[in-house]
Amino acid sequence: MAANFTLPVGRTLRGRQVNAEIDLVAWEGTTLCFVEVKTRASDWFAPPQANVDRRKQRQITRAARAFRRMFGVEDEPYRFDVVTVVLPAVEDRTLHLQVDLLRNFWTERQLQKQRWAENYYD
Repeated sequence: MAANFTLPVGRTLRGRQVNAEIDLVAWEGTTLCFVEVKTRASDWFAPPQANVDRRKQRQITRAARAFRRMFGVEDEPYRFDVVTVVLPAVEDRTLHLQVDLLRNFWTERQLQKQRWAENYYD
């Protein structure tokens, strides 16, 4: 449906525009999928999905909300996925890419700020 979808999602404290990019937007059946793609030369230090931190998740979520409004699909089911790609070592002559799809990597609810009293009494 879309690739490298970029739009402004806010401003910094200094007034600089902040843009968010969604790498891929696609349908899987009736579910709208917002996909972040992370590619690394190696996963020796950390897996690629480790770089999809809360800040990045918030930016993509805000962009996805704007995308859904823009295209009138607010009521459709949606999710946030991550695709990880680990490139083979140069010495590896087989050249097998390691590609994983992590469905529903985060939810919008996980990013909502919760008040202490709500958590305490639940």
